[in-house]
Amino acid sequence: MTETSSFVRTDMLPPAPPPVSQTGVIKWLRENLFSGPLNTTLTLCGLGFAIWLVQAAAPWLLHSVWNANSQNECRSIIAETWGPEATGACWAIIRARWHQFLFGFYPMDQYWRIYVTFAALFVAIAPVLFATLPRRMLWLSLLYPLVAFWLLWGGPIWGPVFTALGFGLWAAVFLALSVRLGVVVAAGIGLVAAAVFWIYGVGALEASMQSVLPLALPEVDSDQFGGFLLALVIGVTAIVVSLPMGVLLALGRQSDMLIIKSLSVGFIEFIRGVPLITLLFTASLLLQYFLPSGTSFDLILRVVILVTFFAAAYIAEVIRGGLAALPRGQYEAADALGLDYWQAQRLIIMPQALKISIPGIVSTFIGMFKDTTLVAFVGLMDPLKGISTVVRADLNWKGVYWEPYIFVAVIFFIFNFSMSRYSMFLERKLKRDHR
Repeated sequence: MTETSSFVRTDMLPPAPPPVSQTGVIKWLRENLFSGPLNTTLTLCGLGFAIWLVQAAAPWLLHSVWNANSQNECRSIIAETWGPEATGACWAIIRARWHQFLFGFYPMDQYWRIYVTFAALFVAIAPVLFATLPRRMLWLSLLYPLVAFWLLWGGPIWGPVFTALGFGLWAAVFLALSVRLGVVVAAGIGLVAAAVFWIYGVGALEASMQSVLPLALPEVDSDQFGGFLLALVIGVTAIVVSLPMGVLLALGRQSDMLIIKSLSVGFIEFIRGVPLITLLFTASLLLQYFLPSGTSFDLILRVVILVTFFAAAYIAEVIRGGLAALPRGQYEAADALGLDYWQAQRLIIMPQALKISIPGIVSTFIGMFKDTTLVAFVGLMDPLKGISTVVRADLNWKGVYWEPYIFVAVIFFIFNFSMSRYSMFLERKLKRDHR
């Protein structure tokens, strides 16, 4: 019998590096771009297309001209610098007409009002988007629409002031009657009281105060609005108003009261079944016929109302999907706690439904913001068609096509990408998937 010697290691082997193919960039490429024959083929095709696109666009972008007074001058500069056969982008049109793309035909000496309005917009939306800010700042958010209206359209300051008092009257009536008559009835009575005050009281009070203390800005007509100023006015207003309206429509569609449910269903299905361009033509051509003779109803306000209705109908369906996704136990838990309907919706049901509905809501907002370019068909100067057509109507810039559309596309992308990123930030913060 042979003896076998045993060996016991007294020290640990140093850790060996992982295989090169299982770490870093190579691992990511294998898992995401070359994980199989189909994925590899698609990757190579996409890479080939990207190379072709860069080769085609790079000379045009590298030969850009920023200082010129006309399209012909741009072409002359390109030919003298890079040869007679060279092509290049004429960004001088953006440099010369940037104010029209951004502000339309708004008076240039009044641009400070637009700057103040946009700066105040970020202050107003900050407490809404970021919960870490003091809740008292929400008063700035509530007052901002009236301040922005006065800054952009001008006129006496007393109109927005007394309009705000009407909302205060609405809130006072609601708080006084909500306990005895219920939330819905108190809100309805408060709305009627505020409407009576707005119709019969604001005009007389505004004229009286203006005669005593004249404070006013030069008035700007709606036909002078254009470019991204118009898109933001319509888009931001529709986004802010359509969300609470969509919540109420979603709750109304699930209501047990036949009249409320029928009205909500009829509104949602009618608006969703009609193209937005039809609603815009209705706002432009038909809505005026249903108003009393001599009534002046601003076109931008008409468009904002119809765009808001359109967005609210889609948001209502998105939120209804979030409500349907909640288990029945959530409603039973609210009943077990002794909460009434509105307390349950505010504290338990609606916060969860809104968290589930975040992607759909933001998607609706993005689509609606892009659809503001359709207002060109009702005579408003949107940045995509209205302003581009006006700028190219100048003989100095006739023949310029790609540059205005690329500029407008980049601005739209910045706004929409920002909304998308905030949506993802909000989802991660609320942890709706319980990671």
